[in-house]
Formats: sequence, C-alpha cells, structure tokens
Amino acid sequence: MEKPLTQLPRQKDQASVRTEAMEDSAGGIVALFEEEEAGLIRFAVGLVRRRELAEELVQDAFLRLHQHWEKVDQPRAWVYRAVRNLALNSLRKSQRETVEESSDERMGGSKEAPELLARFEAAGTLRLLMEELKPLEQQLVKLKYLEGLTYQEIGKRLEISTGNVGYQLHHILKGLGGRLREAGIEGSEG
Repeated sequence: MEKPLTQLPRQKDQASVRTEAMEDSAGGIVALFEEEEAGLIRFAVGLVRRRELAEELVQDAFLRLHQHWEKVDQPRAWVYRAVRNLALNSLRKSQRETVEESSDERMGGSKEAPELLARFEAAGTLRLLMEELKPLEQQLVKLKYLEGLTYQEIGKRLEISTGNVGYQLHHILKGLGGRLREAGIEGSEG
C-alpha cells in the first residue's frame, strides 16, 4: 500500500542545504573566533609586535577560513597557520619597504632584519607545533622551559617518575626538532 504524500519524507532542495551549511559554517566560525581570538591576537603580536596589525591579521585569517570552511578539517590549526603566514608576509613586505627607503650604505650593511624575520618565523612555527602536541606533552615542555622546573619537580607535580619525565621530554624535543627541520628551520648556527 502506498503512503499518502503527506507521510513521505520531505527532501531538501539545494537552497535549503546550502543555507543550512552556511549557518553551520557561520556558527562554527563564530564559536571558534570567540574561543581563539585573544590567543590568536597574542600569537600575532608576538610575530609582528604591533597590536593593530595583529588584529587585522586575525580578522583576515578568519575571513579566509570562512572561504575555505568546507575543506578545512582542523579549523583551529588552520587559522593559527593562516595568521602565521599572514604575519610573515607582512614582515617581509615591511622589510622590503624598509630596504627600499634606506640609503645605499645601510642596505649593504644590515643583517639584523633577515635574522629577526627568521627568529619570528621559527618562534611562530614552534608555537604551531606546540599546539599540535598532546596536552601532557605541552605541559611537560611548559613546566621545563617556561617555569624552569627540574625533572624531579615536574615528576612530583605530574605524578610520574623523574626518568619518565626525561624520557618523554627527550622524545618530544627530538620530534619538535625534526618537524622544525621539515619546515626549513635550522638551529641558530644555520
């Protein structure tokens, strides 16, 4: 026996599907923006050293994320990477403008700008890689290098053995070093 038309499931038309996807996209982006804005601005300020520019970069990154929302699997990592790339592009542009404005004598003698840009790029890349670590790994690195705790103090705080602290930190740092090299960032000696 056939079901009457009123009992058949309604199929969504293309416009409805598109509207729902846009609402999901907008809601997801808004939630991500509210959650990550302050951290992204701090991250960008650390790279470009100017709050106004950092805010512009974060806004631009979110506009770009909106354009690519359907293709992005990890929006948080994507937007941090976008902010980093936009900041580096801004620094390069600023460096070119500075070089063009400087005198011939100063252009040939200044090595500080490229070194500073390389340091900012390395710091930004390291921050991104830290964000990709597991929470325990992040905590180990922060306790050791930001708080300056000893392996024994870290072990007591996290309730793990001192040997395990050393073992894990060794592997975390080795992994970060490999990932930095893959990104084209070498040690301070080149």
